[in-house]
Amino acid sequence: MSEKEDTSKEIEDSSSQFRTESKSQLVEKPGFIKEISNLLKEGSDGKPSDQIGETHPRKDTSDRHDDTSSSGNKPKRNKEQREALQFSETVTSYDSLQLITETSPSPSSSITEMTAEYEASVDFLSHETLGKNSLQLSEENEKGLGLGSDDFTVNLKAKGLQEFPKDILNIKYVKYLYLDENKIKSFKGADLGDLLGLEILSLQDNELSSFPSEIQLLHNLRILNVSHNQLAHIPKEISQLGSIKQLFLNNNDIENFPSGLVSLRNLEILSLAKNKLRHIPDTLSSLKNLSVLTLAYNQLTIFPKVLCFLPKLISLNLTGNLISSLPKEIRELKNLGKLLMDHNKLTFLPVDIFQLLKMQELQLTNNKLEVISHKIENFRELKILILDKNILKEIPEKISHCVMLECLSLSDNKLTELPKNIHKLKNLRKLCVNRNNIVRIPEDISHLNNMFGLEFSGNTITDVPIEIKNCRKITKVELSYNKIIYFPVGLCALDSLYYLSINGNYISEIPMDISFSKQLLHLEFNENNLLMFSEHFCSLINLQHLDLGKNQIREIPPSISNMASLHVLILCCNKFETFPIEVCTLANLQVLNFSENQIQKIPPEICNLKEIQKLNISSNQFTYFPTELCQLLSLEELNISQINGTKLTRLPEELSNMTQLKRLDISNNAIRAIPTNIGKLRSLVSLNAYNNQISYLPPSFLSLNDLQQLNLSGNNLTALPSGIYNLFSLKDINFDDNPLVRPPGEMCKAKQLYTITRYLQRADERDEKILEKIFKIVANNITETNFQFLCQKLNLAISETDRSTKSTVSLSERVHQALDRWKMESTNLLLTTAALSDQLTRALTLIGAYEIMDKITALKLFTCTIKF
Repeated sequence: MSEKEDTSKEIEDSSSQFRTESKSQLVEKPGFIKEISNLLKEGSDGKPSDQIGETHPRKDTSDRHDDTSSSGNKPKRNKEQREALQFSETVTSYDSLQLITETSPSPSSSITEMTAEYEASVDFLSHETLGKNSLQLSEENEKGLGLGSDDFTVNLKAKGLQEFPKDILNIKYVKYLYLDENKIKSFKGADLGDLLGLEILSLQDNELSSFPSEIQLLHNLRILNVSHNQLAHIPKEISQLGSIKQLFLNNNDIENFPSGLVSLRNLEILSLAKNKLRHIPDTLSSLKNLSVLTLAYNQLTIFPKVLCFLPKLISLNLTGNLISSLPKEIRELKNLGKLLMDHNKLTFLPVDIFQLLKMQELQLTNNKLEVISHKIENFRELKILILDKNILKEIPEKISHCVMLECLSLSDNKLTELPKNIHKLKNLRKLCVNRNNIVRIPEDISHLNNMFGLEFSGNTITDVPIEIKNCRKITKVELSYNKIIYFPVGLCALDSLYYLSINGNYISEIPMDISFSKQLLHLEFNENNLLMFSEHFCSLINLQHLDLGKNQIREIPPSISNMASLHVLILCCNKFETFPIEVCTLANLQVLNFSENQIQKIPPEICNLKEIQKLNISSNQFTYFPTELCQLLSLEELNISQINGTKLTRLPEELSNMTQLKRLDISNNAIRAIPTNIGKLRSLVSLNAYNNQISYLPPSFLSLNDLQQLNLSGNNLTALPSGIYNLFSLKDINFDDNPLVRPPGEMCKAKQLYTITRYLQRADERDEKILEKIFKIVANNITETNFQFLCQKLNLAISETDRSTKSTVSLSERVHQALDRWKMESTNLLLTTAALSDQLTRALTLIGAYEIMDKITALKLFTCTIKF
């Protein structure tokens, strides 16, 4: 996925989260809203954003507030805290159509009314609401056709279907048919004439490369979803679907706008995201009822003027195209309430856009905007404004007229200050100004008493005004990478604050005031100038995540035991010389990072960390692997890589006790061998052992059936075990920089396990044939005396049967039988064919069978000349 798609995912996801905050005031029916959001978001897949919306614990938090509140207005404050936490999880935007409810042109075209009209159809289309709105499938039918008890709904999602299921055509009254996430390539053999009553057809995420012209027979079809297929062409017969209202064609290979679509006069929602469209025809203006249009991630270089003449359009998504300007005709979109144009090439916004008085959400991330017109004051209903990643140097003062604004994101611009009257935005809940050149936070920010989230990371701020204490609803503050010297004590008065990040500053002391912030759940203090682990931290009894990495801390106070809720503790890159035994009192600790310190030993008390799952002790000064770690039976991830520390030379056999271990990093050491019983680590998924001195893989290594990632680069491996193909889960391999002969190192550079295993299998077959020929050479040329000596060297006992048959069976036959027996016994010891050949050759040399050795050498030279 490209970077611009990734960022759009972040914005869209955060927008959808923010939208849920105001559902109650907009529409009563959530099904329509949820489904429209999910389907339209396909053009910009969601991912949490660092700037616009991160999710954090909510349920436990609100309970904890209830417990710790002690003031007289406890119920009111708890309510505010719960609101704040809920907002923090759903920070930034409203659902595309939900936003527009209040801005529709007339009652007849309002979204509330549309919701009632679409409710039956769209809610069925949602996989999540399918179980709630469509009739429940009986157990028997689920095993068969997935037929609803009223014969209306058939759900065959993810059933591994290769073709359109013909059996369905024998079922009467099918209205809602879901065939998502299968491998259907065509409608071959299907007679769509038998599905004339179909109203909803969803074939999302299949392998369709074409669509049958018979689709025209489905006159009752209202919703069609064929997103995530391989369609390059839509038949013109689709124009006969006069009843269709919603059409989803996202993630296909469509290059030309389907001509048949312009005849769908009842179409209200059209989504063509992630195709290859370069042009939109003027005939699109015939879609007079179109209210939602998604053309995200296509190849449009010009804003299609025809879009300006869609009178009912309320949501338009053109994210991820190559559009550099907007036409003046955009002012004709009088009902437009949502415009998404992230990841384009806009350099300015025409004043005409500010005539769209119903605009409620405007997203313009990652363009080239240098200025925003003061006409933005016309956006009196604007609730979400995202202008991240542009080159803005200032924001007009008149933005203060956007009195409904709730989310304002200006990160990654060139701002030096905020508008002086920003405090007039009384409804503002989320303000993001990360990575600009802001020098100070204005004092009158205290008037933003509805603020929930405040982000000023990556600026040059030296202090935070004490007045911030009046923003009582704030739940999340990010001030990382500024120039703050003294801890902002005003933050300690925010009794709803649960997330504080103040990494990368110059703070050296922690004030006592922080001990009153008992509601804090997440605190990041990485890369400051702390000389000690402050006792005041130990008063934060509800804290779950504490990051104090990259400071100068040497010891931990005993009162850390008060922090019983702590799950994550990061103390990397400090000055610890001994492992602080006080940490072992944290019974609920799950993640511990002591990397980049000077620790030499681990205390036995570490076994008290019964819940520990992830432990990083890399780059320390251990003289041997701390066997105390092997008592951590709950551990899932262990990193003891020593890129900057003392190199370990061996791993203990006790390592196999850690049966829950999933990820192990022993890289950058001087380890010579992997423990012979490593196969007991049945849960191991990832092993990083690069830059060591490992020369072979023990047989039990082949028992690691769950192993998916293996990095053994930079070791002394000369051969890989033939049975490596048994590691069927292995996907990511690296054997670079080893002196490999079997297979050759060049063959391993492609990092394809199939190629390696195929080579090893063929090599085994070849070695087997060579060994058989060597057996024949030995049997046909060895003397009786040398045979006796050979048996001694190979530890091969001569049985009484062998002696009794000596006179009746030829020497050649007896030698061959003995060698076959020796081979069988050695194979049971997991010796390879190549190893057997080498062992036999050495034994023959020791007994002085030089004539035989000459013949074997000639054989090996001959086989080397044959291309393999």
